[in-house]
Amino acid sequence: MSMLNSAKQWARGIKRDVVALWLAARDPRVPWYAKATAGAVAAYALSPIDLIPDFIPIIGYLDDLLIVPLGIMLAVKLVPAGLMQEFRDEATRRAKPVSKAGLIFMIAVWIAAALALLWLFWPKPVQPFV
Repeated sequence: MSMLNSAKQWARGIKRDVVALWLAARDPRVPWYAKATAGAVAAYALSPIDLIPDFIPIIGYLDDLLIVPLGIMLAVKLVPAGLMQEFRDEATRRAKPVSKAGLIFMIAVWIAAALALLWLFWPKPVQPFV
């Protein structure tokens, strides 16, 4: 198998696992800590807005290449293996969902960052010397 084919297969597995984690976050049989991790990872991965926009050179792709796959690996390890296989099977039969919660979260992060920068760089009145 060529390197390109193995990369495509890996990417398909990542996409399937994101949907499987989305399913795991909603299943009552999954422990709460695994649900929280799976839900956060799936919401971020399915969100149409990135934490670091891709147009920023090099750093923009770090979340796609490092943060998301590492989060997926952590969440997959926390979900019991039998349940994870069941969710993977179900994920192959489903369409990819869109995370509205992830979108809202990322918009909130960007608004908070903008407000923090405004507060930090807003001109302060100069105190006169007495």
